Amino acid sequence: MPLALLALTVGAFGIGTTEFVIMGLLPEIAADYGVTIPTAGLLVTGYALGVVIGAPLLTVLGTKVSRKRMLMLLMGLFVLGNLLSAVAPTFGLMLTGRVVASLAHGSFFGIGSVVAADLVAPDKKAGAIATMFTGLTVANIVGVPLGTFVGQAVGWRTTFAIVAALGVIGLLGIVKLVPAVPRPEGSRLRGELKAFRNPQVLLAMAMTVLGFGGVFAAITYIAPMMTHVAGYADGSVTWLLVLFGIGMFLGNLLGGRFADRALMPMLYAALGGLAVVLALFTVTAHNKILAAITILLVGALGFATVPPLQKRVLDQAHGAPTLASAVNIGAFNLGNALAAWLGGLVIAAGFGYTAPNWVGAALAAAALGLALWSAALERRTPAVGAGSSAGVRAPAPVHH
Repeated sequence: MPLALLALTVGAFGIGTTEFVIMGLLPEIAADYGVTIPTAGLLVTGYALGVVIGAPLLTVLGTKVSRKRMLMLLMGLFVLGNLLSAVAPTFGLMLTGRVVASLAHGSFFGIGSVVAADLVAPDKKAGAIATMFTGLTVANIVGVPLGTFVGQAVGWRTTFAIVAALGVIGLLGIVKLVPAVPRPEGSRLRGELKAFRNPQVLLAMAMTVLGFGGVFAAITYIAPMMTHVAGYADGSVTWLLVLFGIGMFLGNLLGGRFADRALMPMLYAALGGLAVVLALFTVTAHNKILAAITILLVGALGFATVPPLQKRVLDQAHGAPTLASAVNIGAFNLGNALAAWLGGLVIAAGFGYTAPNWVGAALAAAALGLALWSAALERRTPAVGAGSSAGVRAPAPVHH
């Protein structure tokens, strides 16, 4: 593994920790600020919307500087946001800190995906992307559970201070390990925007919004669901998040491996399985053992979609992938924001803590429908053919 990939993985670990640790700490934060659980869920929605806004905005600004320098600036912004969250005296300032930290998220993974893909041979690109995202999944096995434990035992503010320190480590890793490659010649905003004229790019992003949104509909409210419905103690949320992280880790590896071989079939299997498992979660959430197994499966099936969807966008945006890659990371988080908001709505409406699982199942099923539609359109376009569906690099995008 190139050392630059290791540096990206370290940065991804810090970002992954702050993104997901909030789920296990919602009850504590809600109690501290005197707000309801659905209101505290806005910390998830706000973070996700910050990613959606920050991804294209900061990536556009980043076309003026080298990718290494941009990655360094993004990690600095991430550290600042987490420090603000750690000391925020009011819920509004806490939300502001979450948004500031989130602005770096989309551009970091978007630019990082392009850097990772450029470091390896064409038939290893999805695997390289998956390697970088391993930092995100390992964060859910190590960083998030430890952050949840610390937050419950010492205080959630300590957790965000530690996350800020992780960001500093990630920044140092980028400084030391990522090569100082000049920005690509001819890199212009107009060229990057042309990728969005390809319907396949837009369809892939819509799949991203709906598919991973299905995961967040359930996981955002995992703490109250497991304590109030399954009957787990508050301290059990920590190891349940470990299970979710293990599932993400395994799903990421499988998604990266099979996306380089059979990209669209991998998406069909992951999205279809995710829809079924989320629907079943409304039942299995009432049993401790079945709930734990389901959490593992949700993580695995949900994250198995990440490398193929990110590679799909890179393939279809061939020649100008940086902005499209970052916007697709924003699309993941747009789905997160939408799902967290919808999940909060059904809970507030009195449907119970398992109701968000139905929301997630519907979103995943809709993503599967879009994947089938995308493949059908591609089969009717001889210039593109089935190549990218088989997991090989697609030729230049076709404009319809």
